[in-house]
Amino acid sequence: MVAGGILAPETGDTGRQMNTLAGDNLEAARAEAQETFRAQKSIKSTLDQASIDVILSNARSHYAWLDRPVPDELLHQIYDLTAQGPTSMNTCPARFVFVTSPEGKARLAKSLKAKNVDKMMDAPVTAIIAHDLEFWRQLPFLFPHEDRRPHFEGKAEHSAETAFRNGTLQGGYFMIAARALGFDVGAMSGFSNQIVDEEFFAGTSLRSNFLCNLGYADENALFQKLPRFTFDQACSYA
Repeated sequence: MVAGGILAPETGDTGRQMNTLAGDNLEAARAEAQETFRAQKSIKSTLDQASIDVILSNARSHYAWLDRPVPDELLHQIYDLTAQGPTSMNTCPARFVFVTSPEGKARLAKSLKAKNVDKMMDAPVTAIIAHDLEFWRQLPFLFPHEDRRPHFEGKAEHSAETAFRNGTLQGGYFMIAARALGFDVGAMSGFSNQIVDEEFFAGTSLRSNFLCNLGYADENALFQKLPRFTFDQACSYA
């Protein structure tokens, strides 16, 4: 079901009917997937340095924005790219609310620390990166190989951990996808999750994770890039 533009979990047991591939159909699907992957690798197996610079090396977090709108069709493109990123058992628990209206921004501002209000209000789009605690109800569609709902049904803590972990992954994919399509982003955690959940997700199984401003940055507000740990400082072998 869809509620307020968000995919909502089914309210009842939809049964254990699975749309599984088997036999020759399964083998054909696997062969097609393998060929598609090999073909992509043969065309382009790595990104060039300029592309890596855009999405990570020279990318920056932004807090000041140009007065330039983000068309809906480009938000669709960002999501479509984000959705291709891997998650455990293809659970895809992330849900995204794009806050663009004055009314939506006023509701979101209630949750923000004072220093973050202007950053959010000036951004063309602020995405609420959320996750669905009952993502497992959609597994017959998302993971049709076998019925994995019993792994989560009635196991609230395990479901919450899985939703948060994989929803966070998808939030990272979202930021990289946006940068890859020419946008600037600025993630924010200085807000009250409780207030966001009360304002936007009351009565649902969705919970907020973090916020991400999106648009075209005003580079005049940038300062120097902060230090990062070296490999030897952050990495080890076992």
